[in-house]
Amino acid sequence: MRGCLTVLLALFWGTASALPIEAFQLDGVEYDDSIQTPDEFLGYGLGERPIRHDKLVEYLSGLAETSDRMQVETIGYTHEGRPILFFAVSSPENLLNLEEIREFHLAALRGEPVPEEQPAVIWINYGVHGAESAGMDASVPALYHFAAAQGEEIEEQLDDAVVLVVAILNPDGHSRRVDHVETFGGEVPVTDPAHAQHDLWTEARTNHYWFDLNRQWLLLSQPEAQAWVSKWQEWKPQVSADFHEMGSQSTFYFHPGEPKRKNPLIPDQARELTKDIAEYHREFLDSEARLYFTEQGFDNFYIGKGSTYPQVNGGLGILFEVGAARGGAVESPSGERSYADNIRTHFRTTLSTIEGTLAAKDEIEAYQREFFESAATEAQRDATKGYVISAGKDKGRMTRFLNLLSTHDIVAHRLAEPLDVNGQVYEPEDSYVVPLQQPQYLMIRGIFDRVTEFEENIFYDVSGWTLPLAFDLHHAPLKNRVSRGDAAGRYDQDLLGELWEGEEEETRRNLAESSYGYVMPWADRRAPGALYKLLDEGLLARIAREPFEVRTPEGIETFSAGTVFIPFARQEQSEEEIRTLLEEAMNEFGIDVLPVSSGAGDVATASLGGASFEPGREPSVVLPYDGGLARYDVGEVWHLLDHDLNMPVTLVHKDRLGGLDWSRYTHLLMVGGGAQLPQGTADRVGQWIREEGGTLVAMRQAAVWAQNTYLEDGQETSEDEGPEDGRTRLNYAEMGTRDAEHVVAGSIVATDIDTTHPLAFGYTDRDLPSLRNTSLTLTWPEDNPYAVVSAYKPSGSVLLTGYMSERRRGEIAETPAVIAERYGRGAVVLMADNPVFRGFFHGTERLLVNAIFFSNLIDRPSGDYTAVEE
Repeated sequence: MRGCLTVLLALFWGTASALPIEAFQLDGVEYDDSIQTPDEFLGYGLGERPIRHDKLVEYLSGLAETSDRMQVETIGYTHEGRPILFFAVSSPENLLNLEEIREFHLAALRGEPVPEEQPAVIWINYGVHGAESAGMDASVPALYHFAAAQGEEIEEQLDDAVVLVVAILNPDGHSRRVDHVETFGGEVPVTDPAHAQHDLWTEARTNHYWFDLNRQWLLLSQPEAQAWVSKWQEWKPQVSADFHEMGSQSTFYFHPGEPKRKNPLIPDQARELTKDIAEYHREFLDSEARLYFTEQGFDNFYIGKGSTYPQVNGGLGILFEVGAARGGAVESPSGERSYADNIRTHFRTTLSTIEGTLAAKDEIEAYQREFFESAATEAQRDATKGYVISAGKDKGRMTRFLNLLSTHDIVAHRLAEPLDVNGQVYEPEDSYVVPLQQPQYLMIRGIFDRVTEFEENIFYDVSGWTLPLAFDLHHAPLKNRVSRGDAAGRYDQDLLGELWEGEEEETRRNLAESSYGYVMPWADRRAPGALYKLLDEGLLARIAREPFEVRTPEGIETFSAGTVFIPFARQEQSEEEIRTLLEEAMNEFGIDVLPVSSGAGDVATASLGGASFEPGREPSVVLPYDGGLARYDVGEVWHLLDHDLNMPVTLVHKDRLGGLDWSRYTHLLMVGGGAQLPQGTADRVGQWIREEGGTLVAMRQAAVWAQNTYLEDGQETSEDEGPEDGRTRLNYAEMGTRDAEHVVAGSIVATDIDTTHPLAFGYTDRDLPSLRNTSLTLTWPEDNPYAVVSAYKPSGSVLLTGYMSERRRGEIAETPAVIAERYGRGAVVLMADNPVFRGFFHGTERLLVNAIFFSNLIDRPSGDYTAVEE
């Protein structure tokens, strides 16, 4: 068999970019002629070029219509409107009873009695990274095989398993990749890796907003991930396989991963069972004398990846990586690599995953049931019994967090009565309790735990992601017994109010009557979107520079700085038109708009027409991309403004900034990466800020560049200046470990924020966690003691969760995190970190939003403060 197959493949490897369907059909297996082959549908062989998403949808949906072995469901849509298809593959009898099988499977995990010999549940991820097209296209021969293969072996497999296939996970990125391959493809294949066809890695890897979707299994800020994770939790598969491509110079990788680089929440037995399944991958790869490696290079630490997420949810997760051939074929150090062969390898390891799972079916079923039984036992033993959480008056932020918990199958209850934890009072109207005594105990810990000590200091991804910190929630552990000085509250079942079952469908709210005007509090993360809508409609809005009291129909009420006042006076619109616009904004964004009955309150600052209110300015934002700028960072900023706040953003290639009509824009947002501008462009931007009142908001590396370029007290700052003694000598073998020791691997750090500053309007306390993934630092302004909006805390308390060496802690301790200064008529805002990291750092995103809406509120001090002492 091997000899015949080798001869067949040799006819195509290195001489053609496609493989015929016979190369994908198993030796000795008959295939149903009534099932259309991929070749017949496409008109060319698999691997000649990536298959367009619309063709994938058409062919795979057609298989489901033709075959009684599969069902198809659209579980969601991408930002660009493409469907995400979900296939259930099994025997016809199993498919007729699919819901019953699912319910029995979940009942068994709850420890309930179920009929014996239930099918194994296997999940296949095809194509989370659009640039890794072999993963998507492998779904075609796989589903064709399930539909058309005949014989006792396939029938037994389908009797014994329900195979759940997501094809494909990232349609928008995949479509971008196909367009690129076709644009740069010619009649003659070019295997030179420098050829443009083999490029477009980051752009196609990501989704529409340039998010890496393989980091979204935990974070859920993107619709694609929300769709898969919801469906995954509906089934809780026993084994999940995740198919990728890596650099062309590499061979083939499969899990288990690095032995020591494993999240401590993952049981050791998961690794052993994964090794058992791996023997079936080895058997196939060895049969064709293929190069491969395992247990090297890839870890299982960050729980938000497709192969790691299952492992903290009771299943096994298996990562597959094949060296990329992004066109038809590409040269590599280990020989020419064929795209068609990559598809075939992923297809065959799909089959080996199923084979290995069924061979260890009893052991895997027992492991999964034991996982949840053990979780219940551990939850009983845990001194912490739950967490209380609150976002204060920010209903938008709280709802997003609760939705995230619910998607991960985590139960939360409304707090039933007020609770005081070390002076922080949690109120029932805006607080919730997450009890640990529930099946998702380990997942809750993965979300809430803070970890700062690690066996290894090498990380493939971030080392800290505690979500309540990322959301800047007030939160505290709850225990049965609270010791003196313990930062925990007392747990009691009486604290558990009604179960949170999703945001209630609100009926349309009517705006209350007012004869004077309305105020819109700034606390809710959705308020900026509403403000932009009002400004764009031409309404005059006034921004409170400081807290104020004002008369309302309910009496005197106090509002915080940043509150938006919309008067009836001096508006072009009629009172009725203003009410209509406000009511639309209130319902569209889910925010509160409250009536005021007078322009005066009980204190002088309350006069709504006074100097303590500043006219709001409609922002016009330009966001450069490419030219070395970090594409992920650009996408995260774009997503917040465009998707969440419904604000237009002008995306411009960085190299075109010099030719813009700058009179059109109020704000230039520059993210990290290669931020330096050509001298002529930098001079024009400086002129726009100084003379035309523009605002530059610069993040990470761009912040360092902007400080050195525009603010006189900036000094050149290096990410790592290295040891002073150039004669230091170390053993070469230590290089990897020592380098990793000082990498800032995505940790969460503590900052102190000045809540009176316009950029901090909406924050209620001075503690603000921030995501740090560079070692750069900003310098302190020398002549403006009011310029530092937030600063990192001292070295002993700066690290909240994740890994950071003592050296790096010392370097960032008590340095500025955010600086805001006037620069001529305009302003320069510097942010050492990315405030919208991966679309889930909702705590710091307000800094960016305030820099856009309130930069005109930043004042210049009138005195000389160079000699001021604290």
